[in-house]
Amino acid sequence: MTTQNYTKQYINGEWVEGSSTKTVKNLNPYTNELLQEIPSANQDDLNQAYESAAKAQQEWAALAPAQVQQKFDALLQKMTERKEEIINWLVAESGSTKIKAQVEFQAALAIVKESSSFPTRMQGAILPSNVQGKNNYVERAPKGVIGVIGPWNFPFHLALRSIAPAIATGNAVVVKPASETPLTSGLLIADLFEQVGFPSGIINVVVGRGSEIGDAFVTHPTPKLISFTGSTEVGSHIGELAGKHIKDTALELGGNNAMLVLEDADIDQAIQAAAFGKYLHQGQICMSLNRIIVHEALYDQFTEAFAEKVKQLKAGDPSEQDTVVGPLINHDAVERIQQDIEESVKQGATKLVSGEVHGNLMEPVVLADVSNDMPIANNEIFGPVATLIKVKDEQEAIEVANGSPYGLSGSIFTKDRYRGMEVARKIETGMIHINDQPVNDEAHVAFGGEKQSGIGRFGGEWALDKFTTVKWISVQSEYRQYPF
Repeated sequence: MTTQNYTKQYINGEWVEGSSTKTVKNLNPYTNELLQEIPSANQDDLNQAYESAAKAQQEWAALAPAQVQQKFDALLQKMTERKEEIINWLVAESGSTKIKAQVEFQAALAIVKESSSFPTRMQGAILPSNVQGKNNYVERAPKGVIGVIGPWNFPFHLALRSIAPAIATGNAVVVKPASETPLTSGLLIADLFEQVGFPSGIINVVVGRGSEIGDAFVTHPTPKLISFTGSTEVGSHIGELAGKHIKDTALELGGNNAMLVLEDADIDQAIQAAAFGKYLHQGQICMSLNRIIVHEALYDQFTEAFAEKVKQLKAGDPSEQDTVVGPLINHDAVERIQQDIEESVKQGATKLVSGEVHGNLMEPVVLADVSNDMPIANNEIFGPVATLIKVKDEQEAIEVANGSPYGLSGSIFTKDRYRGMEVARKIETGMIHINDQPVNDEAHVAFGGEKQSGIGRFGGEWALDKFTTVKWISVQSEYRQYPF
């Protein structure tokens, strides 16, 4: 497929011009080069996409598991064949470094592979009955049509994290990709599905601004579930709209993740993990470290060594193999983060590493002497700023970690693994990792958060459960006596 076709919508198996008078400009965040200008979809396009999905879904759901798996096997092969192209788009469109793009591609491959097993895992149950002569059957079935709103930070993987399980379990999908990454969170994925012969209408992609089709995407009567990955503010609005229209949601939202470095931690290992967990993709990951909470016995040693480690990280052109920190998604993000840094320094934070700003490129920053109420620790930063917080003991570390409305991921470093497990159980978070950093995503394991970090779980059997529904069918095999 040629690049210019990525300026169109993908509806019912056809590449069609968006009907809106508005356009979405797709910019390279490092060079500000215009990659595409896409005529937007309007509500007529959206309605056509949902109608196409509803029509196609019934035939798709009737296929034998082996037929569905055959398509997914072909999809895996096509993704592998086009790996370098996909990675290059991630670099150009989302500012991914080569390192991050490789990580993302492998995660996407894993979720598609996991999803390919779902057609034969849609198990039901036969349950006994208290009514004489009755058999109870509980059967699992697809929900129907799923609306997927893709993110811009890990666009390819996180869009596929909903698209692949939904389609594998017999649903059709309509995707609204992020405006910052319309290719890698939507159009490129549709191209892959089309190339391996998925039926028309099973995946549809509508590129448009939230102001024009955002609410209608959620409130349209066709989708039974809305899957969204993004900010808590937008997720809250989607949840409100979905609730009003009695729709299910899968919401993976913001995070303010903490690493606890206890007094018996291996400092060298903790520093290596912290650098990766903080600066991968410039910290623009829901699971990125926001706060590094260090016991006072190790604090000085940790902060000095961590700062030296961070100074060695190369920031610059994301297309170069050894670049660790690339650009932020846009300059608004740079300005927002700089304001939080300045205000936190006024409140007493100390700059150990002062990253310079060049356009959308923000070099790594390390702030020490931070407290939980400073903007740089209180807000979800989504940028390359590490904050170091000193605590006197384990209990204070737990209290500081829990002192946030978010609860997505986390990390604990201690040489006592049993102690790590005990502390982990006291942290209010959906995921936490002992002697590792918090950016972990395995396709077969439950992924999701607590508090304002979201609702529901992705991954493995939890995704299978989310994208299907169950029906109770009872069969009365002998005449039943009724009281009247």
